[in-house]
Amino acid sequence: MGIRLKILSGFLILVCMLIIAGAWSIYELQSMGTSVEKLLDENYQSINAARLMTEALERQDSGVLMLLSGSRETAIEILESSDIAFLSAFGAAKNNVTIPGEDQYVQAVKTAYADYRNQCENSIRHLAHEKNPAWYFEKAHPAFLAAKQSIESLMAINQKVMYETATALHERANRAVMPGIVAFLSALVFAFLFSYFINHYMVNPIIAITNALKQYQKTGRPVSVHVETKDEIEQLAGVLHSFTSTPKE
Repeated sequence: MGIRLKILSGFLILVCMLIIAGAWSIYELQSMGTSVEKLLDENYQSINAARLMTEALERQDSGVLMLLSGSRETAIEILESSDIAFLSAFGAAKNNVTIPGEDQYVQAVKTAYADYRNQCENSIRHLAHEKNPAWYFEKAHPAFLAAKQSIESLMAINQKVMYETATALHERANRAVMPGIVAFLSALVFAFLFSYFINHYMVNPIIAITNALKQYQKTGRPVSVHVETKDEIEQLAGVLHSFTSTPKE
């Protein structure tokens, strides 16, 4: 194998190592980014839906309190608009069930809200409940708290999964960095080996040939350099031996 091919092959091996490590890292990062983005987006949609349901539920509770205070028309308007907002957010949560067991939490929200909604409708139909705080604390408020608690449970399970996803993201990020570390260490080891072989099979023989030529210039006696590189340097050593062995005219 010639000198040029030896040097070229060494650099090609180093480049291939870096390309493989880079491609591996890019694949890991892309795979991690795609899966994590999907999980976070799904959890965020459920958390946001739970937040909107909580806001709508609190507006409904305010409407019930306004109804008790005697502001019937305003209260009914608030109750109706907040009910529409709640059902819209609930639909988003129902259509975004991605966690094992999440459907049970969604069903619990549905059941608790149905009970609270019945209490609100009863308060509208029966004027006797107006200005009756005892009914609110005995019926409406407990139903409100139960509905709110079910929503908070739905939000909590999605927040837990989001936290676990963030933890997994950290671990996968470490795995994605590993190919780069492996490539760096491998390239470092290969660079030392490559440098050793260059010195052993190229630099040292060239130094030996140079010293032999200097010796020939001083003494005029034939010189011989033992080289086993199987390339142009070995050919050069052979030419040097033949040249110095030929008598001068």
